[in-house]
Amino acid sequence: MIPEYRDEFNRSFSETRYEQLKEQLKEKAGTPALFRISESPVFLYSEFKNQLTDACNSIVKQILEIPQEQLRKAIPADSVVPGDTDHPNFLCIDFGICRNDRGQIVPQLIELQGFPSLYAFQYAYEETVNEIFPFTASLKTTLPKEAYIQKLRDVITGDENPENVILLEIYPEQQKTNIDFAFTEKYLGIKTVCLNQIIREGRKLFYEFDGRKIPVHRIYNRVIFDELHRIPNLKPAFDFREELEVKWVTHPNWFFKISKYILPELQHTYIPKSYFLKDFPKDENPEDFVLKPLFSFAGSGVNLHPTQEIIEQIPDPENFIMQRKVQYAPVFRDINGDFSKAEIRMMYLWKDGDALPELMGNLVRMTKVDMANVDFNKKDAIWIGSSMAFFA
Repeated sequence: MIPEYRDEFNRSFSETRYEQLKEQLKEKAGTPALFRISESPVFLYSEFKNQLTDACNSIVKQILEIPQEQLRKAIPADSVVPGDTDHPNFLCIDFGICRNDRGQIVPQLIELQGFPSLYAFQYAYEETVNEIFPFTASLKTTLPKEAYIQKLRDVITGDENPENVILLEIYPEQQKTNIDFAFTEKYLGIKTVCLNQIIREGRKLFYEFDGRKIPVHRIYNRVIFDELHRIPNLKPAFDFREELEVKWVTHPNWFFKISKYILPELQHTYIPKSYFLKDFPKDENPEDFVLKPLFSFAGSGVNLHPTQEIIEQIPDPENFIMQRKVQYAPVFRDINGDFSKAEIRMMYLWKDGDALPELMGNLVRMTKVDMANVDFNKKDAIWIGSSMAFFA
């Protein structure tokens, strides 16, 4: 939205540079990105960042005021993991970049999660954009590289030997986020291990590497429960719900506790009103809202155009929310003069023992349709996919 930076980027852009961006990321990680990387970052005014951080600070404050016993109600009875913690180690808060009734560009909360995102990849992405488009280096807002990696190390590996810390995922080589796993390994010296490769002996867990059986003391968990329950014939050596001698980073219960489940509890200028479907007021118009399952990712199950007939057919309304619609603003001009919309994810780390989380950076998802998931865009669309915001 900053014309001078948008103009400079668009003048500097070429397909060659875009291919160079993807190739350099591939070379640095040792694997290609399996998700679409946008051709462009976005450029936002610092006032917009202030609005984002004001909303995030309010959200954190409100989360801390929700009693733990109330948050625990979000966890399905068959998904409770022992050894819960006072707060998550990761907090990601997603906002649409929207236009309000007065035509002003404002953030509007879309969803939030107590679960990791692309913390390692986003740093590498910013670094690579700075190399290929040097003028963006003056807009860099993240920490210097070693300081950034040390923050990740403090949360993910803690005081453990890196070989006793693993990034745990289901078939990681097939995950779209695989490039983030590769950068995490590179930055922290830990291994990515598939869930079905874990060895269990009593309450202890191990993995094999170079012919050695190595104890697992700490798990950087990237397993999404929703996916865990949907994969047939998956037979891991342990059950998350059992008592194990491991430290979870972050504890799996926070996947449920900080989620769409708490949206109806939150209030702020930049938070659209939400209701549990079971509590949806009769005097509200369903067509003014978006219908969302409580626990789904990548837009799965979201209905942008719910009707009274549709919501009356849902057998479990306690597992859905209705969130007031917002208008994403098409403000990011591409080289053809067309405009993209975007969501921005504010990415926090929350070190054990700290009173509050620390903002580490952001992730932007660009789109030319109503949903930010790139799979919903036309295959030949540009200025769509994953990027980040520079503030000035």
